[in-house]
Amino acid sequence: MIPGATTVPSLKAHLAVPPVGDGPWPAVVVLHEAFGLTDDTRQQADRLAAAGYLAVAPDLFSAGGIRCLRATFSAMASGHGPAFGDIEAARLFAAGHPQSTGVVGVLGFCMGGGFALMAATRGFDAAAPNYGLLPKNAEEILRGACPIVGSYGGRDRGLRGAAQRLETILTDADIDHDVREYPDAGHSFLNRHNSGPLAVLEKVGGFSYHQPSAEDAWGRILRFFHTHLQDPAATAATPGS
Repeated sequence: MIPGATTVPSLKAHLAVPPVGDGPWPAVVVLHEAFGLTDDTRQQADRLAAAGYLAVAPDLFSAGGIRCLRATFSAMASGHGPAFGDIEAARLFAAGHPQSTGVVGVLGFCMGGGFALMAATRGFDAAAPNYGLLPKNAEEILRGACPIVGSYGGRDRGLRGAAQRLETILTDADIDHDVREYPDAGHSFLNRHNSGPLAVLEKVGGFSYHQPSAEDAWGRILRFFHTHLQDPAATAATPGS
């Protein structure tokens, strides 16, 4: 449980600790998709832990109900709202954990990717938005952002041109970044959904896991995080950080 949240007194969360060593380790807040804190999100956090990070995946729908879901999406679209208070609570929890170095990154998928992008100016040391929606005023919101590694799918009909727009914004703002669009991948290409009979519909709609793109994206994320989270001196010297 994460104390000090905005929508509820304490957020539910999954905490993944590196299996080797006693720490301290840099931390990463993992922000889930619209499906909530699923096994897939937990496994993403576990993968970060296996790579040497203290990973915290908060349940942004801890308050429950349709109103909570609507408020969370509204916050992502506007850049304001209680969901950002919950993300800040998760960041503070990760930074202050006894096994944390105090250096904290943020990684998100789809809805969580949008939050990870907008959280890049809110105290994090590196951000990894995956197919995150760019706000209309992204140039203004991302001014002074931490280093960003972003991944998008070329077959993602809902985010056409997002990777190129983000690349341009970050280059113009002199923010250290690595943005890539994978031509053979669609939306949610890093996520394995346990959707049963709906899996066929997901694939037709371009929402399926794409292993080659996912593995390349993970390699880029881990190398980027190693530079900016494992070596805080590199982050301090990075333009825009």
